[in-house]
Amino acid sequence: MRDVLQKKCINTSIYFPGPTHGKVVVCYLGSWSVYRVERGSFTIEHLDPSLCTHVIYSFAGLDVKEDSVRALDPWQDLTEEYGKGGYQRITMLRNMYPHLKVTLAIGGWNEGSSNYSQLAASPIRRSRFVANSVDFIKKYHFDGLDLDWEFPGKRGGTPDDKLNFLLLVKELRAAYRKHNLLLTAAFGAGKDTIDGAYDVEGLSIYLDYIHMMCYDYHGTWDRKTGANAPLRSNDVLSVEYSINYMIKLGAPPTKLVMGIPLYGRTFILEELSTRKPQLGAPAGNLGFKGPYTGENGFMGYNEICKELKNATFGWETYWDDESRTPFAVSGTKLISYDNEQSIAEKVQFAMEKGLAGAMVWSIDTDDFHGDCSEGDNEEFVNFPLMRCINKSIIQSLRDIENVVIPPGISDES
Repeated sequence: MRDVLQKKCINTSIYFPGPTHGKVVVCYLGSWSVYRVERGSFTIEHLDPSLCTHVIYSFAGLDVKEDSVRALDPWQDLTEEYGKGGYQRITMLRNMYPHLKVTLAIGGWNEGSSNYSQLAASPIRRSRFVANSVDFIKKYHFDGLDLDWEFPGKRGGTPDDKLNFLLLVKELRAAYRKHNLLLTAAFGAGKDTIDGAYDVEGLSIYLDYIHMMCYDYHGTWDRKTGANAPLRSNDVLSVEYSINYMIKLGAPPTKLVMGIPLYGRTFILEELSTRKPQLGAPAGNLGFKGPYTGENGFMGYNEICKELKNATFGWETYWDDESRTPFAVSGTKLISYDNEQSIAEKVQFAMEKGLAGAMVWSIDTDDFHGDCSEGDNEEFVNFPLMRCINKSIIQSLRDIENVVIPPGISDES
């Protein structure tokens, strides 16, 4: 009955366009973001699907008893027992946005690695999982599955995970092809993770896209300040190195999707300096929290931009030429983050490399309310970083190829 009523409430003759630049824009949505407080609470209805080509609902988990996919938050994800029906609500977005592909991510950091390692090591369990995952994806009307095993060979995994992950993906592809389902995966971007976890050339054959998690290169675990997502660096910890290394290992650029963080990493300096702040200064092993996300060492862009606009906090912003990213300092507090300038440069790099497009982690921490555009006679703009990504793709393609972009998202949108 609920399904019938919801369908009656939607005028399916009204359609809205998506990005028309021909590149992939993948938007991860953390389903738990609905539980954030005040202006940080993000529901599926806050989404603007015109800014994405793919939306990935994150996360589902692994049912180790049945070798299947399971809802991690049944009340939020499902309709049974008066649940909120997240799966249904997000897949129904395609009624008004027919360009949109909606897939389900399985895994994530909190799921760990050991259960996935054990599953992938068993031919019998792999076979069961392949069949059961098809049933689950089709039951809830998703367009495919995104594998977020973090990470093969680490966190309770084994060296055999590299081969076994390839076998799992190969078997999934054979089944998913029959049902016209998408199969993608999120890859760690660090060289050590890539080397130990992924048969890059082999996986590239079977995956539709590889989502490179080009962030968390630095954080409080370093005990010094650093760029969360440096475009460039003098070592292997940069977006540029990760993408070039993946291509060197055999990944076709047309299957690589470059990750962009819509969040920053926070630090507390060990001492207050009177000199111009620079990245690389000693810092404690704990950062500070944002008011919405409440995670130590982490702030969403929607939290960062409001923090920086508030003059009473005394933030000063700086640009790091080496990493091509901004950072902000107030007393002993420091935030490394991405803004429109750093994102535009990353997108230009991705387009010059011929990549499939860009993905974001995660759309729920963009300034989705447009809070930071209000006041001071500024024009109202919500999702500023998502809009920047799409505009930058258009501009970069014009600069590189002089291509004609059809009507849709324009430079003025």
